[in-house]
Amino acid sequence: MLPQRSDKRLQHKARIAQTVLRALALATACSLPVTGLAQDSSRETYGAAHLWASEVRDFATQSLSTDEGVGVAAVPLDGPGIDQYVNADQLMSPGSIMKLVTTYAALELLGPNHRWETDFLTDGNLVGNTLEGNLYVRFSGDPKLTIERLWRTLRELRSMGVTRINGDLVLDGTHFQVDGFPKFDDTGDNPYRPFLVEPSAYLTNLNLLHFQVRADERGTQAWATPNLSEVTIDNRITATAEGPCPARRRFDWTPIFHDDNKVTVQVTGSLPQGCRTTTYLSLLPHEQYSASLIRSVLAETGVTVNGGDRLAKTPEDARLMMRTSSPDLVTMVRDINKWSSNVMARQMLLAIGAEHRQEDQKDDRVAGIEAIYGWLEGKGINTAGMVIDNGSGLTRHGRITARQGVKILQQAWQSPYASDLMASLPIIAMDGTMASRLKNTGLDGKGRIKTGLLANVRSIAGFTRDENNTTWAIVGMVNNDPAWNGKAVLDQVLHSLHYQPPTGTAVSQSDTAAGRRTTIQ
Repeated sequence: MLPQRSDKRLQHKARIAQTVLRALALATACSLPVTGLAQDSSRETYGAAHLWASEVRDFATQSLSTDEGVGVAAVPLDGPGIDQYVNADQLMSPGSIMKLVTTYAALELLGPNHRWETDFLTDGNLVGNTLEGNLYVRFSGDPKLTIERLWRTLRELRSMGVTRINGDLVLDGTHFQVDGFPKFDDTGDNPYRPFLVEPSAYLTNLNLLHFQVRADERGTQAWATPNLSEVTIDNRITATAEGPCPARRRFDWTPIFHDDNKVTVQVTGSLPQGCRTTTYLSLLPHEQYSASLIRSVLAETGVTVNGGDRLAKTPEDARLMMRTSSPDLVTMVRDINKWSSNVMARQMLLAIGAEHRQEDQKDDRVAGIEAIYGWLEGKGINTAGMVIDNGSGLTRHGRITARQGVKILQQAWQSPYASDLMASLPIIAMDGTMASRLKNTGLDGKGRIKTGLLANVRSIAGFTRDENNTTWAIVGMVNNDPAWNGKAVLDQVLHSLHYQPPTGTAVSQSDTAAGRRTTIQ
């Protein structure tokens, strides 16, 4: 967290002191005189302790027409403050703030240096420029096996002098044991959007195709990255005279699926010269996408696979040819929380399950959830009613209370990996999913907050500082139909917690030999 200026803190304390003394003077003027030495008057507490929660309820009522759809818990971690709870024991749908539970658990259950390895092996022999045998790809569920990493690894085969593989490309995805996934009831009209990609041991490049169209004096050119043989673009965008570039929503991308497992993507619209439009879509099953991607990268490096594609377990006696290791888990956690990657969070839950799977467990999603529940309960956190479901928050079934959430954050604050988790969270008004929120409010950089958004759900969770330089753990959720105004409610909660923290200010008086003495605490 960024340090606050000490002169601001002194000015803030001075303002509190002046306010309290004025209130005290008024109270004294209206009361009977006090006589006698060393006589203590009653102590009165001034502050926002009881008012802050009421203000939160007022924010909710004004914006949502009810205060029942908001749950908030705020707890000071390293300075003065009074715990605040609003509907904090009500189970609510958390949205993407559930990723905080998954990533914090991963840091402690897998370790910050955990890495995923993808191996390329063969059961054959090298003869001249030919690999006489199959090329096996043994996946480990790497959340971020990108096209760039694949290219760097597979070009090693060409560097070894290999230009032809006389065998099959065999994908081994046996690392995960999964018995299907709960279906997410998406309310949108595009089932191919990136945030809907499901996890898989075979995951490569987030299973995405990046489509682009650019207009120039020749007309329009369209292409996709990666360039897969199963995907064709039917470009119907017309080029127009130079002018303002239109928004991406002005273009219609329609996939047409064929019986031969190929896809044609038809795109329509008009595009001024010098402009470009782009979109990301997930159109192929993981196994097909990954096999096609690997073939495409091999072809670019000058290596041809003569055989077909199939799925099988890697033989025990297969020889290792190449290996690519992922960035460490801390890097993955940052990508997940800064940009709220659903598929990466779900991969991480499966990784926890695969690592902690018991002999009688046959589903790594369930094993991962049970491992997290046991870990939380070992920290003294009551998990009653909590539903993790898939680890990303992209679910209608997930549930957690604000009190449970803030207790998890309190534990995270004490964790050896607290700094790694905090560094992964979006910074208020600066980056990630908080980049455009609370700008020009003086809160820039004053907190690290994970956000959540689903239909009828808005949420925040993380750490923020008040004007006294105290760090607070904060969890806020809005479950309301509609919840579009919930974002404003939660932004107001963060604003109020910074500028009017519920610290409470106690004033006491006593008569001494030197006169009446007032103490402000």
